[in-house]
Amino acid sequence: MGGSSLSFNCATMGANDGLMDKEVFLNVYDLTPFNSYSIWFGFGIFHTGIEVYGTEYGFGAHDYSISGVFEVEPRTCPGFIYRCSISLGHINMSASEFRTFIETIASDYHGDTYHLISKNCNNFTDDISHRINCKRIPGWVNRLAKLGSLCSCLLPESLEATTVKQLPEYYAYEDDGSDSGSGSSSQEALETDEFDQKVLLSPTSQLK
Repeated sequence: MGGSSLSFNCATMGANDGLMDKEVFLNVYDLTPFNSYSIWFGFGIFHTGIEVYGTEYGFGAHDYSISGVFEVEPRTCPGFIYRCSISLGHINMSASEFRTFIETIASDYHGDTYHLISKNCNNFTDDISHRINCKRIPGWVNRLAKLGSLCSCLLPESLEATTVKQLPEYYAYEDDGSDSGSGSSSQEALETDEFDQKVLLSPTSQLK
């Protein structure tokens, strides 16, 4: 509460004996340059990913009833401005156990259920960290969304429905060569290019 709004400690990536590969990080990204100013008032608009065993996992939106959980190289999520990494503790399961765990959890986070206020990327990283017995993410990361949920009746519908769009890289526009409208094609190509470094944790067969 009072006076603690600026207690956002961004950890320096450190090397600590054999525990380093088991260390879990919250990687924080700015969604807008305005964060550089608003963060001094204790809030901002952030995207987060959780880094475990050298891979970063995030949650984003798309229009399909399949997982919106994706993986990227740590601290390089396309479309966002990397801010810092925060240590959340150490994982107590093996890499293979965690992989099975995250693939199972991915089915709870479908892309078409993403909501900027009530079910966003920060809710996802907080849930994962809690389930693997690490620290909860810092309150300032998702503070704006929490304030929005308290005042959701005052928010315009367009804002409440806003999502951080993540286009599945394996989604194919099956038009059998009949491309109609060059404008939409170039937009689709742009979105696909931005998603090149993201890999969804969901088999292609789920699109059918």
